[in-house]
Amino acid sequence: MVLLIVDTQKAITDERLCCFELLVSRIKELISTARKNNIEVIFVRHEDGPGAELTKGKEGFEIYEGFSPAPGERIFDKRVNSSFRDTGLTEYLKAKNEDTVMLVGLQTEYCIDATVKAGFEHGFTMIIPEYTNSTFDNRFMTAEQTYRYYNEFIWNKRYARCIPFEDALGLMGGK
Repeated sequence: MVLLIVDTQKAITDERLCCFELLVSRIKELISTARKNNIEVIFVRHEDGPGAELTKGKEGFEIYEGFSPAPGERIFDKRVNSSFRDTGLTEYLKAKNEDTVMLVGLQTEYCIDATVKAGFEHGFTMIIPEYTNSTFDNRFMTAEQTYRYYNEFIWNKRYARCIPFEDALGLMGGK
């Protein structure tokens, strides 16, 4: 198993997110538990290209301070919603014979959704701990409605195992 942390970049990791404090505390706990139990922590950053806030060289592109990668932890950069497309992540995980990805990060309906479905298509068991992905309100749904729609209806038992947070810690050898 690996812990995959997607798009938790400074420009979008803030109080506008649904359940921000809970999200931050849970991702921190998963990172800590993974590191203590020799589970690889992998980060993905989204690159929007020149002129955008999510562009290499801009402060907003960097990973949120609370989740800073440890020395030697892998960071993959992507230019589309899926963390698996043209990043080398699929090949990296397959070369290591990894078959299970615990996925956390931003944003639920964009990059997390695309990564869940692409990971499933590549044959990975996708695990989503509760309240470890989030998003913002949009003109169709509140952030909470979006979170619930994907985590409770779209992904669970189709593309991923959406599990209680304590169960996720247990899978990692934690609590």
